[in-house]
Amino acid sequence: MDQALSQLCETVRAASEARTPLLIRAGGTKDFYGNESSGAVLDPRSVTGIVDYEPTELVITARAGTPLAELEQLLAENGQLLAFEPPHFGANATVGGCIAAGLAGPRRVSFGPTYGGVRDFVLGAKLVDGRGQLLSFGGTVMKNVAGYDVSRLLAGSMGILGVIAEVSIKVLPRPMSHRTLCFEMTETAAVYKLNEWAGRPLPLSASMWHDGALYLRLAGASAAVRAAHHHLGGEELDNYQADAFWASIREHKHPFFEGDAPLWRIAVPSTAATLSLVEPQLIEWNGALRWLRTRQSAEQVRECAKQAGGHATLFRNGDRSAGAFTPLTAPVAAIHRRLKAQFDPANIFNRGRLYPDL
Repeated sequence: MDQALSQLCETVRAASEARTPLLIRAGGTKDFYGNESSGAVLDPRSVTGIVDYEPTELVITARAGTPLAELEQLLAENGQLLAFEPPHFGANATVGGCIAAGLAGPRRVSFGPTYGGVRDFVLGAKLVDGRGQLLSFGGTVMKNVAGYDVSRLLAGSMGILGVIAEVSIKVLPRPMSHRTLCFEMTETAAVYKLNEWAGRPLPLSASMWHDGALYLRLAGASAAVRAAHHHLGGEELDNYQADAFWASIREHKHPFFEGDAPLWRIAVPSTAATLSLVEPQLIEWNGALRWLRTRQSAEQVRECAKQAGGHATLFRNGDRSAGAFTPLTAPVAAIHRRLKAQFDPANIFNRGRLYPDL
């Protein structure tokens, strides 16, 4: 164990003995996400660097403080990428923050091997728990995952279980070709078409509907992309314009995301009908992710999501007194509390960041 990691473990151990709350914060690019938490700031960025990367194995292992941009640049130089296309929300985003937030970008729902979210590509991890111990889970290949898959449990955990020190991630080759198509289409027609196309062997890599326009990204072998374009039609964007467009969706730079109106992230079945709240929306993931700008109450928004078969998260801005995340059922909350107690018995990590009593 090197000095930076030893110091991190010692800091956590001392905080645990003193029952001092810790607020894990690296680049701070996702401070807006989740509920408010307080405590002495613990910055894990001293634990940094690429630990292991062999491009032919399609796995990269990095320390949690490694800048996300640095990791992605290394992958790009080797013709590879992170399959889940994570948002950065700022230049200081780190690998650990990416995993802890568990947020995926436009490529989250795609055809073929790129299907999946953050947790689907986490193979192993090292975690500093609430006792200051360095724990290892999983490995660098799928067959190493046995028993309870704790490494994937860390994806989206918002730092309440411990400090992610290291993570091994499965990566994918960069597609040889990509095209972005645009169609004029109503919301209802777009959701119908997206689900119809998702059932076909088309190289779909991303979709977005907003304000009467549906954008579709194709990615894969040149022949497959060309054939899909011929079959689907649509107006093609040039590559520079397309790259800028999808970056604006991933990083929330698109005009839809501007302003101070509360932004809700609503996860529903992809076939769900139009939401009952008539407010500005942007739809991704073949209809399964619906961004909503509204000043309606949390109760109204969550009831709307429930009627559509999903749940709603207050992603940015707005009153969080009702919690940023949909309240858990009693049995699920009990599981969360037991997990928290096992990994963080002194309850020092990111108190309340995920749920008020966790």
